Amino acid sequence: MSNPSPAAVATPLNQAPALRSITFERGDLQLDTGLLDLVVRSDVHTWIRRGGGIVAFGETARFTTSGPGRFAEAQAWWREVVAAADVVDPLAQPGSGLVAFGSFAFSKTSRHLSRLIVPRILVGSREGKSWITYITDDDGAELSASAAEAELAAYLDEVEPERKPCSGDRIAPGILTEEQWMTAVSRGVAHIREGELSKLVLARDVVAELGSPISTSQVLRELAVRYSDCWTYSVDGLIGSTPEMLIKVEDQTARARVLAGTLDRSTAPAGESGYANRVLAGSEKQQHEHEIAIDSLTRQLEPFTRTMTSHSEPFVLELPNVWHLASDVSAELTVDSEGNVPSSLALVEALHPTAAVCGTPTTVAGELIRELEHLERGPYAGPVGWMDATGNGEWGIALRGAVVETPTRVRMYAGCGIVEASQPVAELAETWSKFRPMIEALGLRAPLRS
Repeated sequence: MSNPSPAAVATPLNQAPALRSITFERGDLQLDTGLLDLVVRSDVHTWIRRGGGIVAFGETARFTTSGPGRFAEAQAWWREVVAAADVVDPLAQPGSGLVAFGSFAFSKTSRHLSRLIVPRILVGSREGKSWITYITDDDGAELSASAAEAELAAYLDEVEPERKPCSGDRIAPGILTEEQWMTAVSRGVAHIREGELSKLVLARDVVAELGSPISTSQVLRELAVRYSDCWTYSVDGLIGSTPEMLIKVEDQTARARVLAGTLDRSTAPAGESGYANRVLAGSEKQQHEHEIAIDSLTRQLEPFTRTMTSHSEPFVLELPNVWHLASDVSAELTVDSEGNVPSSLALVEALHPTAAVCGTPTTVAGELIRELEHLERGPYAGPVGWMDATGNGEWGIALRGAVVETPTRVRMYAGCGIVEASQPVAELAETWSKFRPMIEALGLRAPLRS
């Protein structure tokens, strides 16, 4: 069995390396299945939606940081990397050339390390084109199409075996029991009624204890097929399929998808057309929650834009497990005197955390989250995605996902927007509907509830 070649020179932690990158167009990739056919290893980096996106292997460089300055520090490192790099990219489109995958902690107080990872081999597809990018820090490495294909083949030579459910599989409580979490919801509602804030997002965790090692690649393929309208992500043990785009930047255009307001499809009456529209769009509580989320994002994005448009009314997004109230936002970004637009990561810093994953006002909500959740969110509900050398990128919110803590232990997260009308029992049920994508992709069943 062949193995990928190691990096030629070890770069000290967080020092910007001198990289070489070359991209070749690749005409043999079938866009419906091609990328998923490459998802065969547990260490794969992915960003896939509707058959397109990017899949990558290996690690040429890594940057880690934590604290309030994590976004700015990552941007500074990436600028140094790009400035020092020798990049050959004839395609010159978003996601080609030099690319870094990223995952950032939700909280500025988190002990979890935020990270940018530059892979060695990347395969991408979009708008009828596919390509392969080879990235190295070895001055003597051959940068040719055949060398890139050989490097990719070496990674694909080691295929992760699929996992079958076994008797040792179980779902265990997380940091809080269901009763403790519902008490936290009640306390959150009390703070809202006191006028301290208008919305609070409370998360909880559960743990999948597996009787045999997880097949991360199998889970990712399941998610990508079942949730094709979502963005299936994998970065350094953080995996999932998010329906929410924090920000996408292509040249001078930024786009976002905001979700707030949820309805479980498993409890819907059979055959009632218009049920989701009636219950979600007709609910004052759901509409109020959504308005807070969309106002939060557009207010933070506005200083970076020349023009901005969004739906006058939210639409109902249909997913296999739930319906959401959703709004898409599009904006033309400001251009400075040198012709530069804000990078995708700069916008991530300005937008995170939104009311959709934290609450409003943000400072008050953040303090209450730490008080009531008793949970280290780590990368859950933080930005996850990628960026390229020109600042283009796609950053989702790490929802409907999990952290692979060990080969047999997977911690899953789900959260709910709490407003004055929230009911603890209903919010608990909503968390189970949001756990469902990961539970099913792992081949498990949610525990029965009384």
